[in-house]
Amino acid sequence: MEDHKLKVFCTVAETKSFSKTSEIIHLTQPAVSLQIQALEEIYETKLFDRSSSTVSLTPAGEVLYKYAKEILALYASAEKVIGDITGLVKGSISIGASSTIGNYLLPGVITDFKKTHPKIRIHMLVGNTKRVIEFLNSGNIDLGLVEGEVTRQKMMVEKLIPDELLVVVPSFHPWAKKKEISISDLIKEPFILREGGSGTRQMIEKFLAGHGISAQDMKISMVLGNTEAIKGAVENGLGVSMLSRWAARKECKYGTLQLIRIKEGKVPREFSLILNKNSVSSHAVDEFLTYLKSYTFDKLL
Repeated sequence: MEDHKLKVFCTVAETKSFSKTSEIIHLTQPAVSLQIQALEEIYETKLFDRSSSTVSLTPAGEVLYKYAKEILALYASAEKVIGDITGLVKGSISIGASSTIGNYLLPGVITDFKKTHPKIRIHMLVGNTKRVIEFLNSGNIDLGLVEGEVTRQKMMVEKLIPDELLVVVPSFHPWAKKKEISISDLIKEPFILREGGSGTRQMIEKFLAGHGISAQDMKISMVLGNTEAIKGAVENGLGVSMLSRWAARKECKYGTLQLIRIKEGKVPREFSLILNKNSVSSHAVDEFLTYLKSYTFDKLL
């Protein structure tokens, strides 16, 4: 079914930005504008007011947005009911995943899922937790998997997997042979931090704040935008950091990195499944959710 223009239209309406829509749905900004222009030609009216510094819906746009959301929900319902009748589970699933989950957990889960569901196509978008929530709110993914705390807003949030953040150091670091270090040691060492909006950074800052420490009290040597960059920097002796045990399991296996606990306590967090409260899931999405919730994640370690 041709619902692409409606999805683009709804994303612009929800983000109030052509540039942000371009980033979310991976189209160039001119291509987004052409999709909107095509709808405006069909209805022979302007759908957005671009006269101010922000983009807002015109009265006609408000009407189309209401019906577009209903149409997209009906498409999903039709696919689900037909799948139930035929018993054939096919279609596509769009998943948004924050960095640790998308890079280190989901590839194994998806590989195993595809063995029993070969006709289901899976598209995965990886970004920080903030970006995944934007994807979900704009309707560009069916479900999200994120780390850290999530404000419920329009979403259903379900805890999925327990995780723990640990201090990570190179194998030649003086701490590498220790099982634990103190926070007072940690704040004296050059520290590599994730970018703002990251679930990992959110949990590190929360843990430190609980012990009366802010980022300004630390020796922040670098701020990097992804876990792979952080691991590379740590391996090269540019500082220490804190990462999920999932993210560093390969490097620990081969001895290039070591994970160490903090004496003052664990830094626990949850990987959570997030869904839009108002969306209708397809048969394919339901199958994946059932599989995901019963999956034995520990075997990936």
